[in-house]
Amino acid sequence: MSGRLFGVGVGPGDPELVTLKAARLIGAADVVAYHQGVGKQSNARRIAAGLLPDDVIEEALVYPVTTETTDHPGGYAGAMADFYAECGERLRAHLRAGRDVVVLAEGDPMLYGSFMYLHDRLADEFETQVVAGVPAFAAATATTALPLVRQTDVLTVLPGTLPEPELARRLADTDGAVIMKLGRTFAKVRSALEQAGRVEGSWYVERASMDAERVLPVADVDPETVPYFSIVLVPGDTRPGVARYDRSASEVTEPVAGAEVVVVGLGPGPDRWLSPEASQVLAEVGHVIGYGPYVQRVPQRPGLVRHASGNTVEVDRAREALELALAGERVAVVSGGDAGIFGMASAVFEAAEDPRYADVAVRVVPGISAVQAVAARAGAPIGADFAVMSLSDRLKPWDVVVKRLRAVAEADLVLALYNPRSRSRTEQVAQARATLLEHKSPETVVVVGRDVGRAGESLTVTTLGELDPGTIDMKCLLLVGASSTRVTAAGRVWSPRFVA
Repeated sequence: MSGRLFGVGVGPGDPELVTLKAARLIGAADVVAYHQGVGKQSNARRIAAGLLPDDVIEEALVYPVTTETTDHPGGYAGAMADFYAECGERLRAHLRAGRDVVVLAEGDPMLYGSFMYLHDRLADEFETQVVAGVPAFAAATATTALPLVRQTDVLTVLPGTLPEPELARRLADTDGAVIMKLGRTFAKVRSALEQAGRVEGSWYVERASMDAERVLPVADVDPETVPYFSIVLVPGDTRPGVARYDRSASEVTEPVAGAEVVVVGLGPGPDRWLSPEASQVLAEVGHVIGYGPYVQRVPQRPGLVRHASGNTVEVDRAREALELALAGERVAVVSGGDAGIFGMASAVFEAAEDPRYADVAVRVVPGISAVQAVAARAGAPIGADFAVMSLSDRLKPWDVVVKRLRAVAEADLVLALYNPRSRSRTEQVAQARATLLEHKSPETVVVVGRDVGRAGESLTVTTLGELDPGTIDMKCLLLVGASSTRVTAAGRVWSPRFVA
């Protein structure tokens, strides 16, 4: 009979934080395996030393490299892949011989742990069980007695090995954060915290729960002294503008003179399509609010708080912006393309109808719209009269959409169609095509622009009769020509300004 494999978390360092289940399994193991660096002792073994049976077989799994510098032909990834394959074979031999194998893991085995790579190789072949352990950040939080997250705060666990801009972005976008894998990465991590405006109130904990434990404000840490066994805690309370239960429910924000929300069109994608006015606004505000992918397009900088939300809560995010403006904050609400074309401008004005926001001004900064971008790529298809519609029926009945499609077709206008398809709306393109064909020739020119201005951009010129609705997705914008719309020999599309 084959042996069983156990991945056992032994906690962050204090042997008294080893769980009862972990202690029982370690004490009954035939084989105990643990990872360690070259010339170093295993911290996991040190924690569990008092629990090892006298006759246990020990397997020290020694990492071939501890940095990404190696002469292995496959680089660091190749060296580590070979290492885990060799470790797997060593443990497989014990398991096939009927021995139970316990692999010790610092903290929790499945949280940045080396055990998971052995699990990948062996779990399908042998009975396997994972035993949770106290993670380092839990011990660090207990040490500092910090309320890391509360209420509906979001906690983000980040590896310090992320690129600095990505770290800064994620730190600015979350409430509470834990940053692991420090050591040589600490200087970069502190820089990212500064860019996100999160240094103040953040704490550094070294060797949490161990005898050599050290706790300092992040701002006071010398990067040259930071070991691998260290962690940074960023409490949700450090995020600017957080509201807590200790704020009186009857407290009312008095309007601030000159309160303003600026609604900014970011354009379809490339930074070069962002207007100087939009860039200036984004450089001056303290808060940026919008749909997640649009907020991510605004570079993180010190003092900027970014509020990202989902795709169907436009009025809620508009109210959030208005509340911040009431409190004296400088706020920008961002939209892709032009904010006034199926964007956030209308939602902000809708929310601002509430008398509470009567003293908050709303300013709209234009952006290049998707219809302009697609038209420019195609040539000049909207050089004549044209209409713009959304095929989404989320905010209007589909029969209204059909009525308007027929009116545009009967008027022989060029038609730009936004939001042609989504995950839940899959039939509208085909229905719209059928409606338009009631009044338009199958030879009517159609331009399909997908991700124009971004990586993977494509532009297709076809006809209404040959348009395949199955090729259209949420990243597309359609331009349906008028009867006068033409295609040049070079494939450029244009609509004459005159009517014959």
